[in-house]
Amino acid sequence: MDGIREKYGLSERHACRIIGQHRGTQRYVSTLPADEDALTRAIVALASEYGRYGYRRVTALLQADGWQVGKDRVQRIWRREGLKVPQKHRPRSRLWLNDGSSVRLRPLHRNHVWSFDFVQAQTHDGRSLRILTLIDEHSRACLALKVARRINSVGVIEALADAMCLHGIPEHIRCDNGPEMISKALRKWVAKAGAQIQYIAPGSPWENGYCESFNGKLQDEYLRQEIFHSLKEAQIVIGLWKTTYNRVRPHSSLGYRPPAPVSYPDLAFRLPMAAAMQ
Repeated sequence: MDGIREKYGLSERHACRIIGQHRGTQRYVSTLPADEDALTRAIVALASEYGRYGYRRVTALLQADGWQVGKDRVQRIWRREGLKVPQKHRPRSRLWLNDGSSVRLRPLHRNHVWSFDFVQAQTHDGRSLRILTLIDEHSRACLALKVARRINSVGVIEALADAMCLHGIPEHIRCDNGPEMISKALRKWVAKAGAQIQYIAPGSPWENGYCESFNGKLQDEYLRQEIFHSLKEAQIVIGLWKTTYNRVRPHSSLGYRPPAPVSYPDLAFRLPMAAAMQ
């Protein structure tokens, strides 16, 4: 604009009228808030610590820390700093079929429906790790992450028993048809405990959608970024991720709040294990 005015000898009013621009826009001088640098450092630090979180989830973490900031401002800084989350594969549409088990039995309240499944990992020497994941479908809280070389039906019963002692007995437990899930010992024990096992259709993991979604987060945000040198190390650090997931990680389906507050009973379970490790 200044170059055009000097070249043709135009006034500011005349030049703005020609190009259709408001004079207020021409006179606007951008200013940065006083906390811009501090906020930028906080955003970059969170993005570095939680590499798979996007700007919306980072906004929720900032607000939880006391920042009075909206997602639009965070997004602007996010883009300016060149931050991004690598694209993930698009989920298959059949995961949301209307006749899926997770649709037929909607979780209505805490302890209404639990679901569990297994995730495979390994230590640096190539030996396998098996992780039993147990969640409450209504609260999205992770109730157990049992890590071992092998987990049979007895191990499943132990994990369920520990969770029931802490959180109560659920009405339903959703799982697939693996050999650990269909064993007579497990079915008999669950029936005595007062719950009902809801098996999904064979070869239909999308019917256990809540637990499959959690397993994807566990693999994407943690397992694919860590190298475990021993079983004990895997048990400790995966347990710490469970605490972070329950108390820190904002969950989009919960209005970007973590699944469980600090007062969640999970703390009572973690303290004896931490003492035992010392």
